[in-house]
Amino acid sequence: MVSKPKSDIEIAREARLKPIEEIAAKLAIPADRLYRYGPTKAKIDLGYIASLKDRPDGRLILVTAMSPTPAGEGKTTTTVGLGDGLNRIGRKAMICLREPSLGPCFGMKGGAAGGGHAQVVPMEDINLHFTGDFHAIAAANNLLAALIDNHIYWGNEIGIDTRRVSWRRVVDMNDRALRQIVSSLGGVANGYPREDGFDIVVASEVMAIFCLATDLEDLTARLGRIVIGYTRDRRPVRAAELMAAGPMTALLRDALMPNLVQTLENNPALVHGGPFANIAHGCNSVIATKAALKMADYVVTEAGFGADLGAEKFFDIKCRKAGLAPDAAVLVATVRALKMHGGVAKADLGQENVAAVEAGLANLGRHIANVRKYGVPLVVGINGFTGDTEAEVAAVLEFCRAQGVDCFLNRHWAEGGKGIEAMAARVAELADSGQSNFKPLYPDGMRLAEKIRTVARSIYGAEDIAFDATVAKRFEQLEADGFGNFPVCIAKTQYSFSTDAAARGAPSGHIVPVREVRLSAGAEFVVAICGDIMTMPGLPRVPAANAIHVNEKGEIEGLF
Repeated sequence: MVSKPKSDIEIAREARLKPIEEIAAKLAIPADRLYRYGPTKAKIDLGYIASLKDRPDGRLILVTAMSPTPAGEGKTTTTVGLGDGLNRIGRKAMICLREPSLGPCFGMKGGAAGGGHAQVVPMEDINLHFTGDFHAIAAANNLLAALIDNHIYWGNEIGIDTRRVSWRRVVDMNDRALRQIVSSLGGVANGYPREDGFDIVVASEVMAIFCLATDLEDLTARLGRIVIGYTRDRRPVRAAELMAAGPMTALLRDALMPNLVQTLENNPALVHGGPFANIAHGCNSVIATKAALKMADYVVTEAGFGADLGAEKFFDIKCRKAGLAPDAAVLVATVRALKMHGGVAKADLGQENVAAVEAGLANLGRHIANVRKYGVPLVVGINGFTGDTEAEVAAVLEFCRAQGVDCFLNRHWAEGGKGIEAMAARVAELADSGQSNFKPLYPDGMRLAEKIRTVARSIYGAEDIAFDATVAKRFEQLEADGFGNFPVCIAKTQYSFSTDAAARGAPSGHIVPVREVRLSAGAEFVVAICGDIMTMPGLPRVPAANAIHVNEKGEIEGLF
């Protein structure tokens, strides 16, 4: 009788975790510079991080992926496995990940702590409340919302136009009923009724600011620059005018310290910040990444969803703003996902279908070409599944060979770092080679609409973008107000290069409709809402929450 494979949470529970002080000691972090959250997780003191500034930087490696499918790709799993693999071959490496949002954990995507024998632990803590960072971000966001309405209630000295308040409230849960609301109902004592709405925490500008700030001073300055709305004469109103930056920083002070945890192989990992890549910039915090580069020789980080979203924003927003220059990249693919991009239904993925793999390789090929446009050398990592056949894997290897890209079949899910050693050695070689000649896709001085058009044509394979007169006027206003030099953060479906989630493979010649433009003045980018993407997701018909419970031992079950 074949035994049932262990689940991610069962594997995580069997791990022999070391005290967090021992993990910190690998990085030479003194125990008294840690703020412990139990025995196996801690925050690192910001003063200690500031003391590292004169150390040389290690190599920065990005892990990205092909366009996601319901079959799964395993980007976080590969990031964790690669970090473990690098340590196994004698390289001092650590990983930097984002914190999971409760929305996907209870929705349909599940957690974001890796999988199998390539996980960060404690898995349950990381996937749920962790160290409370997201709660602090939500509180800071909603404090600003309360201050706005309070200012209006007590006479509105600034003259905020209640029709043009752009600041929204947030909650870290998928709740479609809150997307659009009317607030302040119930009479004079409750304020002035107006249209309002909620986003998920990971889409908040506070989250973006949190992840792009370099220290507490920078955090405060960015929070003060948030534009919350406009006066009747269209003057931008900033959070600083409401005296909001100070108390918001107070709520975020402890959260800004990066979180130190460990992999199943007891290697260090920083898990900090968590914007989505389909509606935000999709990268972990700059503070965590820069700290890791000072403490390790190789830093492996991920960017959310496919390379058209996460990698593009990592390169064009995070690296541009933080002065980072990645040394190498890994593009994750699976045979299963390639078959789905080749037209195979999820229920039929267990059957060998080399023709579908070959058809789906168009998606992988475009991602390879896109990463190369940034001047960063890359390898392709196949996240191996037991059902993959030799012929299917051979088709991927041959395709990558023809593209001039090294490709590796990895078994880190089943074997941990041992199953990815060959790719780890090649990635280290690439990172050390000096081949990287990183450059963003577009210059700061390009006009906003042209920046979006450049991404749509160069990265998505689109013919053009489209927007109405209202959006055109918004572009003009933003440029007149001095925000034209900002990079753009395009919010669109993660499932396709187009804005049609069902258009798999590598669609070309489509039009990208820009529905709305939002300013993130503190984060210093402009968000373009494209197609029908929502900044507040909804739960699926059968949410993952239905399977999550606490067993008779007090252990959480159902997380994945």
